[in-house]
Amino acid sequence: MIGSLEDVMNSSRIWLGRHNEEFAKSLPAGSIVLDAGAGSQPYRHLFGHCIYEAADFEMVDKEYAKSTYVCDLSNIPVAEARFDAIVLNQVLEHLSDPVAVLHEMHRVLKNGGTMICSAPLFYEEHEQPYDFFRYTQFAWRHLLGNAGFEIISLDWMEGYLGTVAYQMETASKHLPRDAKNIAPGALGVAAVPLLASVRIACRHLARIFYRLDARQKYTQSGFPKNYIVVAKKAFVVAQAA
Repeated sequence: MIGSLEDVMNSSRIWLGRHNEEFAKSLPAGSIVLDAGAGSQPYRHLFGHCIYEAADFEMVDKEYAKSTYVCDLSNIPVAEARFDAIVLNQVLEHLSDPVAVLHEMHRVLKNGGTMICSAPLFYEEHEQPYDFFRYTQFAWRHLLGNAGFEIISLDWMEGYLGTVAYQMETASKHLPRDAKNIAPGALGVAAVPLLASVRIACRHLARIFYRLDARQKYTQSGFPKNYIVVAKKAFVVAQAA
């Protein structure tokens, strides 16, 4: 019996967890960290050696953990240069004005402070109506550079097998089932069992491809589902009066 797709291993979440764990380990004990757009704060435990604060506008109909600051991310009620590090996971696609938010991240980050951020390149619309953009590697370079950040690393979050697994998972859920929605007349009727077989095959293959991707990223061709970036705020030399 085939289980639900909620049981399928999601390699994107696995890789996002690994990247955040590596980022957390790079921070000295006592660092002040802002989790911006933290939602349910799934990575808070990784920053147990730090002073962890969270900001979110808490407007989407979903579960939230208690935020330190309930606010728009373009206007966080803290002093300039408060944070040693910022976590901005899967948030930028939900912001109607990402430029303003990145400038605010720059404002609240200390000179030399670092930020980890990720967002999808290829993903269905979600958390409607708060879903506005998808980001290429060139968008990351453009937006972060203009906001005053230097990119330390810019990588595929998962490999192409993870992208294919997601496409298969999506196909298994959304390929049409009724003949009238496939093609007119006899052709649609004939295609029904074919698409049913494809849906089943996609469910199985999605599981396999997610597991393969979780073991090793394939990045030689294709494209990622998400990009993940680590950037730093360049040191600003104060001008003499």
